[in-house]
Amino acid sequence: MRPLSHRLLAEYLGSLLLAALVIGSGIAARSLSPHDIGLQLLENAAATAVGLYAIILIFGPVSGAHFNPAVSLADAALGGLAWRDVPAYAAAQITGCVSGAVLANTIFDLAPVSISTTDRATLPHGLSEVVATAGLLLVIFSLVRTGRATLAPAAVGAYIGAAYFFTSSTSFANPAITIGRVFSDTFAGIAPSSVPAYVLAQLIAVPLAVLLVRVLHPAPTTSGATVTDQLDTEGQPR
Repeated sequence: MRPLSHRLLAEYLGSLLLAALVIGSGIAARSLSPHDIGLQLLENAAATAVGLYAIILIFGPVSGAHFNPAVSLADAALGGLAWRDVPAYAAAQITGCVSGAVLANTIFDLAPVSISTTDRATLPHGLSEVVATAGLLLVIFSLVRTGRATLAPAAVGAYIGAAYFFTSSTSFANPAITIGRVFSDTFAGIAPSSVPAYVLAQLIAVPLAVLLVRVLHPAPTTSGATVTDQLDTEGQPR
């Protein structure tokens, strides 16, 4: 396993790129298709799905490419990441997502920081976040515990791209990106008042997903329970 400092740098940079990808593609979509919100969402989802695939390939062998406190919590609960490392991972992820929002705003010549005014807190949105987050965790840890972690980059990208459309919340599924999206009053933004409901729903999904993973895959078929434990630095099974 890599030193913690290396893993935290990977989590920060990956989270930064993830937020820049989600927010930047949302800004571009609104500019390219100003009168068609469905097309805007499709453009945002497609860019996020393929971009996330690439980002996981870059950072997965270093840190496991969590970019998400919910993933780090689940990984620790399933015996992968050390519990003592979870707070540091979460801090790197949140800081990275906020930095990515600032970067995306700046890239598109907007104010570096603009607090979103998009209110998203409704009961259907909260339920959507439970479903989206639990589904994401099931995708990741079902693959990890069955020795198929090398499929995770494609599977996660595909799932998130699909979840943009089958959830009313457009599948944030990540407390760090939820916080980061506050800092951009653009297509992908979320008002600060909506954040607690989203984060609560995402955290509720963690024990549900862990329970389901343990039931469906009681014992890992390979040693370890993280992507990092199953990949070497070249991304090949050990």
